[in-house]
Amino acid sequence: MTTGNDTGARSTDAGRATSATEVGGPAGELRVGGEDAELSARLERELTAYNNAATGADDEADLSVRVVDADGELVGGLTGWTWGGRAGINMVWVRDDRRHEGWGGRLLRATEEEAARRGCTEISVSSFSFQAPDFYRRHGYSDTGIRDGIPGGHVDHQFWKSLVHDPAAAVRLVALVEFGTDAVAAGQRYEDVVLALLGRHGGRLERRLRAGDGRSEAHVIRFATRAGYESFLVDPERAALRAALGDAAPVTRVLEVHDV
Repeated sequence: MTTGNDTGARSTDAGRATSATEVGGPAGELRVGGEDAELSARLERELTAYNNAATGADDEADLSVRVVDADGELVGGLTGWTWGGRAGINMVWVRDDRRHEGWGGRLLRATEEEAARRGCTEISVSSFSFQAPDFYRRHGYSDTGIRDGIPGGHVDHQFWKSLVHDPAAAVRLVALVEFGTDAVAAGQRYEDVVLALLGRHGGRLERRLRAGDGRSEAHVIRFATRAGYESFLVDPERAALRAALGDAAPVTRVLEVHDV
């Protein structure tokens, strides 16, 4: 589980050379190819070191669950990772002739239990629309976004689940925010600060969308519990910031929503 960009990483591969020295840049050769185990291993090392230094979390570890039948043949499996109190699922698969026997759910539960044992508080996964998005929803995973452009007109669904709170207790909101005509910049700065307070109340910003004129925004927000949402509403820092803006404070309409 390593993502990001690290300009300090240097490697060569076995692909074909496609360009030479960049104009105004250092001499070098750019090569494009297929699979490159050496390059992958080097990038993994470099980015892991970079991520660990940036976050202070250095406990990245692989996670796997395997199911075999009486003959030792693979029935299904799951691979993923844990790092910095978070867990992620990379791949889940169950053999065709053993589907609809509950193995998928058992794989998820075993993964979640192991992730929690390692100290993780949440887990994430993605699933193409032709795979199993409803399967994850049935097991308490919440949609956090989609990525269009998958071949065949499909989409990639992103999911998240808390490992420390009951998913059924979560509160999901859409906040429609309108800024005053003469206070757009001040209103946007206010939202920047207030949205950063969500974490202290078990809340998380899933999406922040802004209209082209900058005068209105839509926020998709999730709280792990209703108590967290209620404590956010009376957060003294939030109240003080709003009072300081006075009549220039944004006007917000909040809708409580759920997946359909």
